[in-house]
Amino acid sequence: MLELMLASNSHNPASPASTSALKLLRSALSSPYPPSKPSAPPLKYNLEVVENKPPTPDQLRTILSYLPSKAPSGQTQTPSPDVLLSAHPTVDSRPTDAEGVAQLASQNPNAMKWPIVVDWNGGKAAVGDVEGVKAILEELRKKRDGDA
Repeated sequence: MLELMLASNSHNPASPASTSALKLLRSALSSPYPPSKPSAPPLKYNLEVVENKPPTPDQLRTILSYLPSKAPSGQTQTPSPDVLLSAHPTVDSRPTDAEGVAQLASQNPNAMKWPIVVDWNGGKAAVGDVEGVKAILEELRKKRDGDA
């Protein structure tokens, strides 16, 4: 299942990445994908949009394990929870574990980078990045078309 987690004011102009990601995900379900191939079918996945509720600590740990590693090639390393946090001016603490990030996000949704898009079945995630969402959709397209 592909799940999109958005902040409560995801459609606020201050969150253009969330708005773009949601539009892209909905379009991929209802229109040819990729859009450059009008004869291509839409992608098939379950899209669950979660608003007003940050991920749980367990979900955050899983999401972190799904993010691309920045470690030298051949090594796997789970990114720091810091990659989930925004640079929003109201964020004055920088938790170092999933529990701290979840607690901060429940008090201040602006603390998280949005959107958080997770392909729970494929083990992929994108945080605060529309390009990452495009990469997840491309992986789904490759599986659909037998290019994976």
